[in-house]
Amino acid sequence: MTTESSGDMRCIIVIPCLNEEKHIEPLIGKLGQALNELDARIVVADGGSTDRTREIVRDIAVRDPRVLLLDNPKRLQSAAINLAIETFGDDHEYFIRIDAHGDYPDDYCQTLMQEAGATGADSVVVAMRTMGFSAFQKATAVAQNSKLGNGGSKHREGAKGHWAEHGHHALMRVAAFRAVGGYDETFSHNEDAELDYRLNKAGYRIWLTDKTAMTYYPRSSVPTLFKQYLGYGRGRARNILKHRSMPSLRQMLPLAVVPIFIGAFLAVLNWIAVIPVGLWAVACIAYGFWIALGQKNPYGPLAAISAMVMHFAWSMGFWMEVFSFRNRRVAS
Repeated sequence: MTTESSGDMRCIIVIPCLNEEKHIEPLIGKLGQALNELDARIVVADGGSTDRTREIVRDIAVRDPRVLLLDNPKRLQSAAINLAIETFGDDHEYFIRIDAHGDYPDDYCQTLMQEAGATGADSVVVAMRTMGFSAFQKATAVAQNSKLGNGGSKHREGAKGHWAEHGHHALMRVAAFRAVGGYDETFSHNEDAELDYRLNKAGYRIWLTDKTAMTYYPRSSVPTLFKQYLGYGRGRARNILKHRSMPSLRQMLPLAVVPIFIGAFLAVLNWIAVIPVGLWAVACIAYGFWIALGQKNPYGPLAAISAMVMHFAWSMGFWMEVFSFRNRRVAS
């Protein structure tokens, strides 16, 4: 453990964004105190917004030259961070990744820097608390905050501060980020877990802090939630295939959802084939009612539906990527 003061370290705050006119100004405003206390600068890496996002950032930059607008022609969040660090990283020891559609405590960046100084960690990651506004968002938040939706992931549920293999990306040492090659820009999803795998392999240390957390707002409809988790499944498969690693038990369980769903069509030959998918559905719905009764949360039953969408989409995305990879190998 070290006692390096956060005041002795400089950081760059990177915000990848696309069409965030409703959120970008209040978000930058909330980070104003961090700019003053950490001798920091904010880089908004915009992926080609067609709303007023860029105009808003330019107006802010005129008033405060510590705020910069950076074009991100590749549009991906991974590419946004890479470009920001390539362009501005030389003058900073750390960078902090801020998601434009999340919410953060006023002292979020300061706490991250204090944790980096206190632990000597190369990366400080945080728990992600999910909450919603509409009924569907609230139900999805309940699912994502429970084992039904997150499988017991520490950075989803929150845990006492400890050294970890993965967590929601928050702060990272620029030298460590560059040493392992930054984010893999072929990943549109799961790029954070893929980078954490390389950081661990290279001997860098990741600290999951319990001193702060970020708030995430889930997708507000079934189609957008399905598309998101389809991408997550494909990203996880790419990660496993790239590094020839084994999925954890909590990842293996939802992998079975699409196979048992397809297998249910064999019920035309034997009714027993429908039992596995039926058990999965009943287990999800029962867990939802347990949330409703045990936790007195009225969104429990609807959370079960959200969880089933997430399970199915994640499983489908995973298998789509596996078979796509296999076809690419055969073709080559």
